[in-house]
Amino acid sequence: MDGSPRVDETRRREFHFGEFVLDLDGGFLHRGGEEVPLRPKSFDALTYLVERYGRLVTKTELIEALWPDAAVTDNSLAQCLLDIRRVLGDDSQKIIRTVARRGYVFALPVTVMTSDRGSIGAPERKIVPLAVVRRTSGLTRTGRVVGAVIAVSALTLAGIGALRFRNSERDVLTYTQLTNFTDSAVAPALSPDGRMLAFIRGGQSFYTSAQIYVKLLPNGEAVQVTHDPRAKYGLAFSPDGSKIAYTVAATPAKGPDSTYTISPLGGEPALLLANASGLTWLDERRLLFSEIKTGMHMGVVTAGPNRSDQREVYFPEHERAMAHYSFASPDRRWALVIEMDYRPMWQPCRLVPLDGTSPGRPVGPPGWCTGAGWSPDGAWMYFTVAVDEKHHLWRQRFPNGEPEQLTSGAEQEDGLAVAPDGSLVTSIGAAQSALWIHDSHGDHPASSEGDVVVRLGSVSFPSFSADGTQVTDLRSESPGSPTVLWRTDIESGRSEPVLPGVTMTEYDISPDGKEVVFTTAPDGKPTQLWVAPADASSPPKRIANTGENSPHFGTGGQVLFRFSDGKFNYLGRMNKDGSDRSKVVEYPISTIQNISRDRRWVIAIAPVFAAGETVSSMAIPTAGGSPRRICQGVCGSAAWSPAGDYLYVNSASPSGTSPGKMVVLPVLPDTGLPDLPEAGIIPAEALSIRGSRVVEQVNRVPGPDLLTYAYVKTTVHRNLFRLSLR
Repeated sequence: MDGSPRVDETRRREFHFGEFVLDLDGGFLHRGGEEVPLRPKSFDALTYLVERYGRLVTKTELIEALWPDAAVTDNSLAQCLLDIRRVLGDDSQKIIRTVARRGYVFALPVTVMTSDRGSIGAPERKIVPLAVVRRTSGLTRTGRVVGAVIAVSALTLAGIGALRFRNSERDVLTYTQLTNFTDSAVAPALSPDGRMLAFIRGGQSFYTSAQIYVKLLPNGEAVQVTHDPRAKYGLAFSPDGSKIAYTVAATPAKGPDSTYTISPLGGEPALLLANASGLTWLDERRLLFSEIKTGMHMGVVTAGPNRSDQREVYFPEHERAMAHYSFASPDRRWALVIEMDYRPMWQPCRLVPLDGTSPGRPVGPPGWCTGAGWSPDGAWMYFTVAVDEKHHLWRQRFPNGEPEQLTSGAEQEDGLAVAPDGSLVTSIGAAQSALWIHDSHGDHPASSEGDVVVRLGSVSFPSFSADGTQVTDLRSESPGSPTVLWRTDIESGRSEPVLPGVTMTEYDISPDGKEVVFTTAPDGKPTQLWVAPADASSPPKRIANTGENSPHFGTGGQVLFRFSDGKFNYLGRMNKDGSDRSKVVEYPISTIQNISRDRRWVIAIAPVFAAGETVSSMAIPTAGGSPRRICQGVCGSAAWSPAGDYLYVNSASPSGTSPGKMVVLPVLPDTGLPDLPEAGIIPAEALSIRGSRVVEQVNRVPGPDLLTYAYVKTTVHRNLFRLSLR
């Protein structure tokens, strides 16, 4: 006996906690009289924890109880815990409490009952701001389970009326599942009549090599229409529904992002407009799209199909900022713009007049806006926004209403299309990222709890120590929770926080491993730079607080960073106490991608003003001087090995059947760079460089030898739902 509360198996078959009933006789979890489906292994895990409520259950004990005759990783257990927390609405982890590096405690009070299933009554349904999922007739049982999980997550928080609809507690949100994939469906777009749905089948909606599918609503079969390996985003139907437009990523040979079209019936894609992204139609003769003016400065314009009568609508003030998408109001007088600023990070949505007479103003909640749309009558603006890094749906009455949150819970929403009847189509699901190590023993997880965080445009990738024995990464326990730096010992697999309790957004470790430089992002304030001893022997010291970011240790104990001056970004340096600030080079830069192990070179995206090109990844000397081009265009990833003897560069994008490829280039000791072509690396010709080789897996974090590396493995499960307001 383990001394924990147990149950007489012949009599006590129900456990009551909160609003839930765990019925062991029937094998069900109930909430308010309704069944809450759980996968069998997740149900077993919940049962084991509830039976031992109030007691610490170690991970080893739980794994041995659930998989007594199988060898599984901590990731299998983590997935069960994720499933359980979703249906319980336990995104704050107050019901099942994680005890770091030890196990779990079921923390709610539990009442053991002897009543049978029939005693669980179904109380009268109350009208709440969020209603139950309505199931479509074409869904399988698996689809219904996913839909019910979404509904329960929503219902768990339905009592928090102020977070739902501030002005109308009578509104009800009804979910209808539209796709039922075991992987993911994202980036929804609807035909003008609302009868056809286009989407990307994959876990990523922005610059993805996944393919476009179409589906006739409500119950048509999903059909693949593209076989295009290029990175793409931004789907939109033409006014007559005969074409689907999508954006294809920039290439050195063809210049900036371009818009292609394809028939919903399939066929070959056709170029519609070069230097055009996020394209939509205002009418049959007028287009709304984004274009690059110079470097990476992207703004919104209108024009005819042949670019006739082109007119600027909105360009961000900063030369590095990029307005990627825009969505016109039904009366074609306004547009909602989705943009990145110079860091780059997604910004709050912006409302601008389509006549271009003003830069407009931010709308929606203060967060990262990634999708927008209008109600058919133009009375409401809708958004998908990440507030505290939790993506949910919001609305705001046009023009001056207050933002109102529509959804919440563990599942998150992203992407948005508005149907002619006013309903919303969005992608709902969850993602979890873990750090994995590949070595002579194969692949194994280096992190089993929390999410490894890799933010767009941030220096937040994992990194190996100089001797290759440890790897560090930024990790959060749950979406929206603080991001902390963790260190994992490769040999033992033990992980621990480097600076316990210190939240950060980007970091770098000094070459000797003794110091950490990092950024913080206080609410409503510019980013700040801090330096701290890696052994936490003294508190961190702030050295800058005026928006500096992307920090790295340079030579001579200096700190390198990026800062904005006027309309441009520059590479700066300062002493570790914040004194003696100066520019490293006089020319502007964009995103910092990495730094060499000897600290002689910073790889950064920088403007290129040669014909047909906009930007490239450049090696910038930290002692000052002219840059060297690394890639023709932007290297998707570029990183030095811990000893600095190899440079790894992405060469082929991942797909549904391949993890992608990187080219490994030997570094010349005298220059600290590979023997690069003058015009930079062309992936197809990289093997012509002496000593180069190709390896599997993009975005590798190089280890101490060619066999050893780390990578972030993200598991995504998302499907498309229709949300109806009534």
